[in-house]
Amino acid sequence: MTMALADDFIAAGQDADCHILRFSLQPPPGRGAAGRDASGEKGPRKRKGPSPAAQGDTQNQTSEVTVESLHSVRTDFSPDALQKAVRFNADCSLLVTGGADGFLRLWEFPSMKKTLEFKAHDGEIEDIALGPDNKVVTAGRDFQCCVWQRDQLVTGLCWNENLPGIPDKAYRYQACRFGAVEDNAGALRLYTVQVPHKRERRPPPCYLTKWDGRSFLPLLTRPCGSEVVSCLSVSDSGTFLGLGTVTGSVAIHIAFSLQRLYYVKEAHGIVVTDVAFVPESQRGRELLAGNEAALLSVAVDSRCKLHLLPGRRSLPVWLLLLLCAGLIVATILLLQLAFPGFL
Repeated sequence: MTMALADDFIAAGQDADCHILRFSLQPPPGRGAAGRDASGEKGPRKRKGPSPAAQGDTQNQTSEVTVESLHSVRTDFSPDALQKAVRFNADCSLLVTGGADGFLRLWEFPSMKKTLEFKAHDGEIEDIALGPDNKVVTAGRDFQCCVWQRDQLVTGLCWNENLPGIPDKAYRYQACRFGAVEDNAGALRLYTVQVPHKRERRPPPCYLTKWDGRSFLPLLTRPCGSEVVSCLSVSDSGTFLGLGTVTGSVAIHIAFSLQRLYYVKEAHGIVVTDVAFVPESQRGRELLAGNEAALLSVAVDSRCKLHLLPGRRSLPVWLLLLLCAGLIVATILLLQLAFPGFL
């Protein structure tokens, strides 16, 4: 139900345990790592036409993923034990887990030696985000979103301090993520999702909040629809936010203004469990094929879907200036026709 990636390692939650796995990509059968086929010849070669007996055969050219299990540790000790969140730090030397018992646990990686545990929330930990200076942000079902330096509370977040019409316990924090700031190297923003604590016949909106990543002061809050949000993701550049909902819908918002750019109602038949943007690497840009962003969504319906955000068209500066000049000239001519003595 929960997963984090670090290079070729996977930290996967299953009930009360965290499993550490290592995966590798194997070449297709009959081909070595250097692209040689079984005959030892490199690259494509001429082949004789297939014999009648072999015409019904097919050759599998699909690469295979092999997975090796390395560790398994228990990360939650509540009666209904369940690991609900797991994250790696930036250099993958630390793994942080949170679960239904409200405890935050820190593990050395890859040895999985526990270095710290403490009670972070009264109730389940919904999400974890790792920020600058080894700070950890936790979102809990106890209406709290907290910033920790190891086991010391740095500050508690208050998303509705500038929205006096919203009671403190009408909403709870569902997700939290750090993201880069476009065109501002080194800066970070924290994004949180707030969802209604109680279901109502006329559901109130969920909210997105953007925070300064160092002072943890709220910068902007906007509603993001009445469907309850289940997961949040931030693109590599920090330009876009991806949202999944409990009703299976998927949306993409622009991080700067929190406005929605893309929405598919009930893209899945049931809860979206995670969303992730295609990495903005060289290979990722090749896969985008002219689109601004690509978002993958997975859900309890056992489906994975790809959502493409088409590139937004923009006018060149010279064309924009030319249009402005033309508009000014046209306005003057119209005024001259309407009022002959205008000029």
